[in-house]
Amino acid sequence: MFPADVRGYAQAAAVQDTKPPIAVFGLDGTYASALYTAAAKTSALETTWKSLTALAEVFRKDTKLSVILNAPTLSSSDKSQIIQELQRHMGGQDKGDTVKNFLKTLSDNNRLGILQGVCEKFATIMGAARGEMEMGVTSAAKLDSKILQRLETAVAKSEYSQGKKLKVVSKVNPDIMGGLVVEIGDRTIDLSVSSRIAKMNKLLTDTL
Repeated sequence: MFPADVRGYAQAAAVQDTKPPIAVFGLDGTYASALYTAAAKTSALETTWKSLTALAEVFRKDTKLSVILNAPTLSSSDKSQIIQELQRHMGGQDKGDTVKNFLKTLSDNNRLGILQGVCEKFATIMGAARGEMEMGVTSAAKLDSKILQRLETAVAKSEYSQGKKLKVVSKVNPDIMGGLVVEIGDRTIDLSVSSRIAKMNKLLTDTL
């Protein structure tokens, strides 16, 4: 059962193409789907997408923002100021105030902390709507754009791409220690150093 605020925000779509083309999970996925439906019903998908892309860039540049939004001590005044600042970063792209109203919904229900996840899930939905397939590339350190391009080209020629246009999302996770973890569709190609060490440890444990 969806939360009441989500049901109210995205009422059952009367037209098929207002429904998200794919299912995304988690609370952030539920809200992202609701936002997609609301934006589609008002023909505001592109402006909503641009606004969320701008917000995603803010999260990428300011790693402390997610911590701030998750703070349980945020007052109503704090939330209002945060929303105003986020609107400023959207640069007037939010035609019809679709995202502004959505941010207020998150704020009223103490859900601003899931905004970064909503941006990511909305990107996944939009990619599917455009016939794209997201390819997540996780590395221990930031990869050069040329390396990412070569990797995208190689995967695009393989069966993994299913003939779809790839959208590369690069992430950094020092815990993998080295190598790469590539996620595309429902498949994961784990070429990380941490994975190799784990397999080696298991082999040694099983042998002993």
